[in-house]
Amino acid sequence: MITVVKEGPKYLVADVTITEANLSNSDQFKAELIALLDKHHKFIILDLQELKYVDSAFLSALVSALKYAISLQLDIVLVGLRTDIRDLIKLIRLDKVFKIYNYAEDALFAVSK
Repeated sequence: MITVVKEGPKYLVADVTITEANLSNSDQFKAELIALLDKHHKFIILDLQELKYVDSAFLSALVSALKYAISLQLDIVLVGLRTDIRDLIKLIRLDKVFKIYNYAEDALFAVSK
């Protein structure tokens, strides 16, 4: 579900490989993301370009993982969001707590500073 693509000293880039993020896979997603956070990279950059649908259970898992990241003084960055998913995230104001970029390269440039 989460595949590590690139790893650096301060960051980890990972692709989320599912197309539908819902109640049936939200627990597994959260567990995999927490396992990545336990590696203590300062930034986890999640590429969500494959996602075509998200529901509230998945968003809840994402927020829960962010709370865990914050407790470790880490951060989760979202990239590659489809327009409708980005609009949903803005609607529920999650864009205020997640850093969001169009491309992984943009996020890497921002976190490398």
